[in-house]
Amino acid sequence: MFQAIIKKGKVFSEEVPAPTVQKKCVLIKVANSCISSGTEISTVSNSNKSLLQKAKEKPEKVYKVIDKLKVDGISSTINMVKSELSIGKPTGYSVSGTIIEIGEEVDTFEVGDFVAAASASANHAEYVNVPVNLVCKIPKGLSLENASTVALGAIAIQGVRRSELSLGETCVVFGAGIIGLITIQLLQNAGVRVAAIDLDENRLQLAKLYGTEQIFLSDENIVKSIINWTGGFGADAIIFTAATRSSEPLSNSFKMCKRKGKVVLVGVSGMEINREDLYSKEIDFLISTSYGPGRYDTNYEEKGIDYPFSYVRWTENRNMEEYLRLLSLRKISLDKMITDKVGIVDIEQAYNK
Repeated sequence: MFQAIIKKGKVFSEEVPAPTVQKKCVLIKVANSCISSGTEISTVSNSNKSLLQKAKEKPEKVYKVIDKLKVDGISSTINMVKSELSIGKPTGYSVSGTIIEIGEEVDTFEVGDFVAAASASANHAEYVNVPVNLVCKIPKGLSLENASTVALGAIAIQGVRRSELSLGETCVVFGAGIIGLITIQLLQNAGVRVAAIDLDENRLQLAKLYGTEQIFLSDENIVKSIINWTGGFGADAIIFTAATRSSEPLSNSFKMCKRKGKVVLVGVSGMEINREDLYSKEIDFLISTSYGPGRYDTNYEEKGIDYPFSYVRWTENRNMEEYLRLLSLRKISLDKMITDKVGIVDIEQAYNK
């Protein structure tokens, strides 16, 4: 089969052996795989960094190498590092398709089911083996193409849940990429008043098309603009969906938030923030972890052990299901967001646009 591989700052389509179905997993023949340009182009860029840059950004991996050096010696350690750098790694995390094989101890799916799947197992490839808690059935009437955005939708839903906003409250979505645009629509469905901020006028016009109450270019007057929009109080919450190394946009988020408001970090930001910006207004700074409860929990994701429904109402899988339900009811529109389509063998073209 063909699969997308990232290596040294580039994406290649390589022919590799197809995966086999594993215990508590399903094997999916992929129909569509979603590329989120912001997230994935950042991943490609990171793959081209020098060893020194990677070591500075992820010191925990340096300690892993040091531990191996102590146990196995320098020759074995050098070979391991060279192998890691030369092999490359799969990319992609959001797909849709048809189940063609069921693993042991799986009783919630059948061969032939149309499903959407998320996580690092859901690569840009012709076939993927994905654990059951990261797979959900696609509602009738929903296209495989739209369902392939399931990971992005679940990320947006979890950010909205963390904000705990209610009818009539105000929210600023900082970053009008695909996750930001989905977030805007989720908030509107919940009766929240929404403003969008971005550096890109075209993205802001899309936000306006989706019904955003106000749009603002991110400039030196942005804090004042939001304070004025909220009648002088500041927003009830800021959901930060942008991706930037700068700390300034996040710092501005605290400044435009009301006293005792919330700032929810969904995207990526520099973290050189001023304590006083939070402390003086007693602002809650919250992190939204990917698709929701269960993410990065081996027992949940790999072993298929679900959290009790009564105690954890919205797991990552249930967030995925809810996103697909809203899509199927046309409560969320992806029109204008899907810009290009390429085959797996031509996937490099998608990253060069």
